[in-house]
Amino acid sequence: MGGTVKKKYERGSVTNYITRNKARKKLQLSLPDFRRLCILKGIYPREPKNKKKVNKGSTAPRTFYLLKDIRFLLHEPIVRKFREYKIFVRKLKRAYGRTEYSAVERLKENKPAYKLDHIVKERYPSFIDALRDIDDALCMCFLFSTFARTGKCHVQTIQLCRRLTVEWMNYVIASRSLRKVFISIKGIYYQAEVMGQLITWLVPYQFSHDHPTDVDYRVMATFTELYTTLLGFVNFRLYHSLNLLYPPKLDVKSESELKGEDDDDYAMTSESYLEKLSSLSTTLAQVVSSTEEEEAELDKFPVEEEDVAKIEAREEERKQQEIEKKLFEGLKIFLNREVPRESLAFLIRCFGGEVSWDKSVCIGSTYDVTDETITHQIVDRPHIDKQYINRYYIQPQWVYDCVNAKILLPVEDYFLGVTLPPHLSPFVEEKDGDYVPPEKLKIMALQRGEKPVPALEEEEEEEEEEEDDSEEEEDDDDDDNEVEEKTLKKMEEQRSLGKSLPVKVTAGKVKVDNPERLEQEEKAEEKRLAIMMMKKKEKYLYDKIMFGKKRKIREANKLAAKRKAHDDAEKSSKKKTRK
Repeated sequence: MGGTVKKKYERGSVTNYITRNKARKKLQLSLPDFRRLCILKGIYPREPKNKKKVNKGSTAPRTFYLLKDIRFLLHEPIVRKFREYKIFVRKLKRAYGRTEYSAVERLKENKPAYKLDHIVKERYPSFIDALRDIDDALCMCFLFSTFARTGKCHVQTIQLCRRLTVEWMNYVIASRSLRKVFISIKGIYYQAEVMGQLITWLVPYQFSHDHPTDVDYRVMATFTELYTTLLGFVNFRLYHSLNLLYPPKLDVKSESELKGEDDDDYAMTSESYLEKLSSLSTTLAQVVSSTEEEEAELDKFPVEEEDVAKIEAREEERKQQEIEKKLFEGLKIFLNREVPRESLAFLIRCFGGEVSWDKSVCIGSTYDVTDETITHQIVDRPHIDKQYINRYYIQPQWVYDCVNAKILLPVEDYFLGVTLPPHLSPFVEEKDGDYVPPEKLKIMALQRGEKPVPALEEEEEEEEEEEDDSEEEEDDDDDDNEVEEKTLKKMEEQRSLGKSLPVKVTAGKVKVDNPERLEQEEKAEEKRLAIMMMKKKEKYLYDKIMFGKKRKIREANKLAAKRKAHDDAEKSSKKKTRK
């Protein structure tokens, strides 16, 4: 009866997992270095199905990793660099302790450094994979670019993030790929379509940061380290796809216009150049000039399998997109100093408009406020002293709403001091049965080319209708009361004389059946019978679907009732103010 004794917890799923401490010891790394390595390589903790079994019968909280992932990390070149850096820090401390400053300088010159190029290539085998995962990279880089230059993170990281985000914005402007924008409490959401991929990112407002104490900035800095490398590669590839120089350079004409302008305010020419790029008001230099480059149109080959209607629909959609990309073309817009300059300049340039601002606000202004050809001036104050008769003075929301509506909205709703319409989210798409706000219906009517009735006229018409209805109701009530009184008097007189009340028998009328109503009744009966014949499982699923639909209708009705109550309250307050 020989044979090996089967030990517990040495077979099955237990062997697939390893605890964090064992993984650290296997890799010979400290906890911060292990965390950094896992973030860079994209390895995350796993939750076993049977945690107690994997934990060898213990219920103590432990972090588990897949053993194959840890074995995969054993041959990573960065691990060696981490160990070299540990040795470097030890030698540097010793040199400082012995006051050997020549050794300190020598050590600093030979400081070990590592690159993440191979990790980016490994994690994103194709360019489309990188584009799909660029959302988080953009959000993090835009966040770090707004940080103050304090000790929380390295100044070089902040500068690098700023440069990469400016390059990204310049690409979006050059390709005119912006689709949606939404102003929220967190910041401004943007959505662009790059090579068929929808990319959404969040840009925080330019406020001073109060750094929270419960956030680990080392973890964020590690993510940023990977994301800056990724964004650098993506920017390089995107710029070359548009025949633009990388790193980006200003067009010769634009550079000559801005040359010498406010250069004395900057200590370095590189700083001045980056500020000119970040102003977003100039065009970028191309690898091959547009005169030399031949613009070739794509050949159209008919596909047998594909439907002609589909091809036509796609072509129509493409033409519509081309029109939308030229939304602000021909408009010359001036930004007042109190409005968010970068965001508005980015939006206006993305849709082909010209934009400028006061020279004291930022470098890169192309024309002054006194220019007679300015069509719109964006102001965020109740009134302005000096006004020009040949331009519109509007609030900043007009630009954002126009981008989302994909048409130039009427400027009357956005004049100075006017209560602005609600800023609707373009990321919400209403389906059948959902509540649609009246403002959205108005925009949809404008998109179809219909002219909506002004709000004042609508209110007046409604008031007139209400007055007419109330008058008609009063008249009807009076007439009904008079008729009832007369009939009652007649009946009383007849009774007093002892006469019997007249009883009439009238001929019946043939009720005509409505065929449509009969058809609906038949369909309803068929549906009821079909539900009765359902199996238990199917009936359960059907009930769940119907419950969801009814809940949707209830929510839509609730929102409509809320809106009606709000509108009624506003009307009553307006009437009171008029009186």
